[in-house]
Amino acid sequence: LSEDPVGITADLGVTGPGERAWLLQSPCVESGRTPEAERAKAAGGVSSTAAVFIVVNAALGAGLLNFPAAFNMAGGVVAGLMLQMCMLIFIISGLVVLGYCSQVSNEATYQEVVRVSCGKVSGVVCELSIAVYTFGTCIAFFIVIGDQLECLMAAVAHEAAPSHWYLQRRFTICVTAILVILPLSIPKEIGFQKYASGSERLLLPVLLSPCSSCSCAPLSAPLTVCSSCSAASWTAVFNAMPTICFGFQCHVSSVPVFNSMSRKQMRPWGLVVTVGMIICLFVYTGTGVCGFLSFGSEVKQDVLMSYPSDDIAIAIARAFIVVCVVTSYPILHFCGRAVVEGLWLRCRGEQVELCVVRERRRRILQTVVWFSSTLALALFIPDIGKVISLIGGLAACFIFVFPGLCLIQAKLSESDDRSASWYVLVVYGVVMVTIGAFVFGLTTSNSVYQDIVS
Repeated sequence: LSEDPVGITADLGVTGPGERAWLLQSPCVESGRTPEAERAKAAGGVSSTAAVFIVVNAALGAGLLNFPAAFNMAGGVVAGLMLQMCMLIFIISGLVVLGYCSQVSNEATYQEVVRVSCGKVSGVVCELSIAVYTFGTCIAFFIVIGDQLECLMAAVAHEAAPSHWYLQRRFTICVTAILVILPLSIPKEIGFQKYASGSERLLLPVLLSPCSSCSCAPLSAPLTVCSSCSAASWTAVFNAMPTICFGFQCHVSSVPVFNSMSRKQMRPWGLVVTVGMIICLFVYTGTGVCGFLSFGSEVKQDVLMSYPSDDIAIAIARAFIVVCVVTSYPILHFCGRAVVEGLWLRCRGEQVELCVVRERRRRILQTVVWFSSTLALALFIPDIGKVISLIGGLAACFIFVFPGLCLIQAKLSESDDRSASWYVLVVYGVVMVTIGAFVFGLTTSNSVYQDIVS
């Protein structure tokens, strides 16, 4: 949900399928940049101002719905804000590191930067992580669709909860998935999605509606209690980190954005990511504080589910988020399928001619298996928080671990005299890898444990 490659390609002014293929293809397929991509790049890149909005566009997603619950898990508004501010330092520095490593390695995609900087094994691990991350995000998409459509159906039927089977969650997910999402996911190219590329802007009402309803929502506890309550344990604070990582994770998309800039230099790129992440910080903080102060410890993992189904403003927000998610699923599926396709071709070592002949059969099979698996899991996972807690750990790897490894390898490969700044950067890379590994291990193991217990 945090990734929006189509929005990025649209904002970059990329219009042909060749250019989109260059930005979105899995770099596992060992081929150079296409001539179309080179011509698009030579035509002039985007400005720093445009790059800010592209970064924000890539980061903002439906992970925003989970932030009030993350504030509750962290122990309140103060704890949530402090946790966000501390993580924001590493999030911004990770984006800067990726731009630097992309410049050093002369590669234009996240996976290939990791592969060239850290070796083939790390590259394969990165590709597998992206495939798992996009797979989990697609499951979260279906869960969001089911939750919001069920509330919309209840509002239409003037009921507290849908009583008829054709209005309930599982049926609405299946109908929407089969009739709308599957046909959008099968095509080879995603150029047709340019007509839906502005759908991510529909997240604005999702933000504004809960905020505008905050003043009229009944408080479940006094504001002083809600804003200063403490977490159940010290590990509970860390359990809020997957949601924050999931919300701010735009690092996989950041490398193509950096390479699309007209001034591909570190100073303007640092300014771009700093401004972009500060904007995201205000958006996520506004939603998190508003939702948490409205419902306190009773806030649900999806904040919109905490509001009554007959609220008109919230119903509009639900409709917008459904449209956004429906048009975003094929994009994430395309990215995941591209990684799977690249890994498959590399493992088989097939010739290009055979790959082209069998491409259609492989694509349909991969799409059906991916679609069926994510749909089946979404039908039996009613809580989006369980999915985010798992894939949020992977988001921490994209933010901390892989950029840290790339920074270490980039500095170790330098043959110049090693000054004090060299040692500082190497140590900082080690710190990033250590924090990322700790967050991933702790949150993932705790999420699996909680799922087993419950």
